[in-house]
Amino acid sequence: MKNKIIDLGFSPREVDELLSVSKNIEEDYKKLKQDYPIQYLIGYVNFYGYKINVNEDVLIPRYETEYLVEKTIKYINNIFGNNKIDIVDLGCGSGAISIALSKNTNSNVYGIDISKKALEVAKKNAKENDVDINFIENDMLENINQKFDLIISNPPYISEDEDIMDMVKKYEPNIALYAPNNGLYYYDKILSNIEKNIKEKYLIAFEIGITQSEEIIKMINKYLPNSKYVVETDLTNRDRYIFIMNK
Repeated sequence: MKNKIIDLGFSPREVDELLSVSKNIEEDYKKLKQDYPIQYLIGYVNFYGYKINVNEDVLIPRYETEYLVEKTIKYINNIFGNNKIDIVDLGCGSGAISIALSKNTNSNVYGIDISKKALEVAKKNAKENDVDINFIENDMLENINQKFDLIISNPPYISEDEDIMDMVKKYEPNIALYAPNNGLYYYDKILSNIEKNIKEKYLIAFEIGITQSEEIIKMINKYLPNSKYVVETDLTNRDRYIFIMNK
């Protein structure tokens, strides 16, 4: 059975993980043949060195987002040093970003998501990783007046008419994938009202779609004209992150 699953395109490590937890490998194999994500069958992923439980209520954290965390920590160290900071993770999903930042920075971390079921997963993950995170059920920063040093988000950014892999489209939560306005809706929603939520010295960190940097830069110039920003690439050398700051 192991070789049959590997033949579907999965790595031996993933298959070994599945075999170690599976209660019915024949049924799991049938699901995998229908493009069901192996991470949901395993029940967890490794994200930045931490075990993060996942199910169909949350997106599966990806390596691009690990890289967002890695880059953000470098910016935090550069801008804030070891001073204690307040961080909010918008659209926190499984809590992967929140947990990694809580573990690796001197910070108070808040995780916000509109999905009650996602927050249940995030709370479980925070408890199992022994971190104290303030989780809030909310639509981004609406009606929240607290100021933060760092606002980080990997929001839904796929255009509603964009063609994506069946495995993602069929099984991962659409609410965490798609956004109106060519995938730009949430960046505008966050940036248009962000001044009430940022301190004098701040950092904003976004994961973005690879074609979206120009439009997001227009938003930055509109809403935060005095800020500095840096567009950074992922490991395939495509625009994937924007860091906005006033230091």
